[in-house]
Amino acid sequence: MDRIIVEGLRAVGTHGVLPEEKVRAQPFLVNLELVVDLAASGLSDDLNDTVSYADVIDGVERVVTHERFELIERLAQRIAEVCRADERVTAVVVEVRKLRPPVPSDVAYTAVRIER
Repeated sequence: MDRIIVEGLRAVGTHGVLPEEKVRAQPFLVNLELVVDLAASGLSDDLNDTVSYADVIDGVERVVTHERFELIERLAQRIAEVCRADERVTAVVVEVRKLRPPVPSDVAYTAVRIER
């Protein structure tokens, strides 16, 4: 299976359960794997024969920065919906990392990874 990979998309959004998370934006990191048949574009060298990762990045960034959710599970699901809007994407893996989780322990991040 062919894949388009977007690694390390950083965006600032307002997602979380705690009151301060609802008003203070925080950084998120998104990793994507889109399953797409790349045979046609590999032969044609034509952008019209593939899924534009620039368009995908733009849509995902809009979700993170403009929509609001309590759970990163819902944020990941919404990102998957945006990625699957192009029917040529037959599956997607979405990982959303919360880079500053509101926990008392020292952790690098918390994350969810979903496959749709």
